[in-house]
Amino acid sequence: MSLLNYTLRIGDSSLILAQRLAEWCTNGPTLEEDIALTNISLDLFGQANGFLEYAATLDGVKTADDFAFKRNENQYYNFLITEIENGHFGDTIIRQFLFSAYLYLFFQKLATSKDEVLSALAAKSLKEIKYHLKHCSSWVIRLGDGTNESNEKIQSSINKIWEYTGELFELDQIEKDLVKKEIAVNREALKFEWDQIINTTLNQAKLMRPKDQVMKTGGSKGIHTKHLELLLKEMQFIPRKYPDAKW
Repeated sequence: MSLLNYTLRIGDSSLILAQRLAEWCTNGPTLEEDIALTNISLDLFGQANGFLEYAATLDGVKTADDFAFKRNENQYYNFLITEIENGHFGDTIIRQFLFSAYLYLFFQKLATSKDEVLSALAAKSLKEIKYHLKHCSSWVIRLGDGTNESNEKIQSSINKIWEYTGELFELDQIEKDLVKKEIAVNREALKFEWDQIINTTLNQAKLMRPKDQVMKTGGSKGIHTKHLELLLKEMQFIPRKYPDAKW
C-alpha cells in the first residue's frame, strides 16, 4: 500500500497540473505560447498516465482511468501548488517554474530508484521536464527584466505562490520508509539545489525571493484547496456521466 500511495502522489501532481495548463488552450497570450503551454500539458498528462498505470498494476483492481476520473478530491494526493488557479500568464509561469525546478531534481533522483518501473518512468520524463524548466525560466527572466509593469506583476505572482513551495520538501512516514528501501526520493535533500536554481533565475530576472512564511500543506493527506473540487468536476464530467463508455 505504501508504494501504491507513493506512486499516486507522483501521478496525481502531474495529472492535476496538466489539467490546469490545458485551460490555456486557445487562451494563450500568443499563438506560440498557446502551443507551448498545451505541449507542456500533454507531456504532464503522459507522465501522469505512466504513473497511474503503474498504480493500477499495484492495486490489481482499479484501472488508470479509475484513478484519474473516479476519485473524489480527498482521495487525491497531489501537491497544492498544482491545483491553484492559473490566474494571469505570469501566475502560471511562476507556478510552472517553481514546480518544474522541483520536478527536474526529483526525477533525477527517482531515476536511480531500486523500483525499476519508477526508475524507468522518471528517466523517460526527464527530457520533457528539462524543457519545461528552460522554457519557464526564460519567461521569468523576460518578464522580470522587462518593463516596470511586467516586473511588478511577476513579483506579485511569486509573492502569492511562494507559500505553496514548502510542501515540496516535506517527508511523511510513508516516504521515509520507502527512502530507507532506496525506492523513494529524499525530497528534503533536494531543497539546497532547488534554492540554487530559484535564486539564480530570480537574480537574473531582477526579482526578490520572498521570505519563508507559514506554508500551505496537506496535499499528500488528501487535504486540498477549494480549487480542486471545481477542477475535478470539469475533468471528470464525461467519464462520470457515461461510466461504461468505451473510447
